[in-house]
Amino acid sequence: MGQDTDQHPNDMYGDVKPTDIDPERDDAIPAATVVLLRDTDDGVETLMLRKNSKIAFGGMWVFPGGRIDEADYPEDGELQAAARNAAARETLEEAGLQVDVGAFHWFAHWTPPAVGPQKRFATWFFAARVGEQHEVAIDGGEITDHAWVQPADALRRHREGDIDLVPPTWVTLYHLSRYQPAQGILDHFRENEPKVYATHVGKTGEGVRVAMWRGDAGYESWDADAPGPRHRLVMAKTGFNFEHTEETY
Repeated sequence: MGQDTDQHPNDMYGDVKPTDIDPERDDAIPAATVVLLRDTDDGVETLMLRKNSKIAFGGMWVFPGGRIDEADYPEDGELQAAARNAAARETLEEAGLQVDVGAFHWFAHWTPPAVGPQKRFATWFFAARVGEQHEVAIDGGEITDHAWVQPADALRRHREGDIDLVPPTWVTLYHLSRYQPAQGILDHFRENEPKVYATHVGKTGEGVRVAMWRGDAGYESWDADAPGPRHRLVMAKTGFNFEHTEETY
């Protein structure tokens, strides 16, 4: 699908309309990612990787992760266990870091709208703290760069146009930016239910595209102008703005 000239360049959802949605589709590919956290004198940092511009989500800064492979499933076929294994495997493959799946805490799950011919991924998000002794090693192929970055600084750089972030990554960084130190983030996630984002997308009367999640007044109707509670990412061409009057972050 093409992208409207008025869309933010990191709006990943295409020109989605409610009439395009196929409610019977169940073809989202299971995937997993892990937010790795470390404490520094300047504050908590998370590891981000830059995707090769020639592959899916090319040029975007993301957390380590990827699709769940058949070999990631345990004998009982349990999906969350497979997601943990996939996130650990991808972290080793993409960043050269060995991480313990037992330290992973599940805090979110993301699914894009069922529209269009492109592949879509239903992604588990985990968080884990890493110790001081670690060395990131990227292959220069699928991943072209890496950085440990403070979440608030990543959001600032996105606002200034220095880096590209898709909405799930942006919202996650926003969530991370509200807590310190790394243990404070993990404690917050443990004290709250995981957030499940089944994304709906609408457009305001002014032409601004909005990603909405359950709890937003316009979620069920896909109506971005519906008055009432907000749980949405306003994806104006000039920048992202997160509104969550009914959801605690």
